[in-house]
Amino acid sequence: MNIQLINIGFGNIVSANRVVAIVSPESAPIKRLINDGKEKGQLIDATYGRRTRSVIITDSNHIILSAIQPETVAQRFLFNQKDD
Repeated sequence: MNIQLINIGFGNIVSANRVVAIVSPESAPIKRLINDGKEKGQLIDATYGRRTRSVIITDSNHIILSAIQPETVAQRFLFNQKDD
């Protein structure tokens, strides 16, 4: 099993194999998802106090907040895939 890691900013890294979606936090459904994750204890805030620019959803239903644009995270994800 090959574990691939993606930098989501400020030295925070997530497992690429566990990522289901990378989305923008602007829509109402995503804001509800963030609030639900906070209530259930499944929210991980990796923004270091900065504005949330992307929301990463994992297969374990954890919600990870990042201060990096979704496009940037996706590029890192794709770049990591090409290294195989």
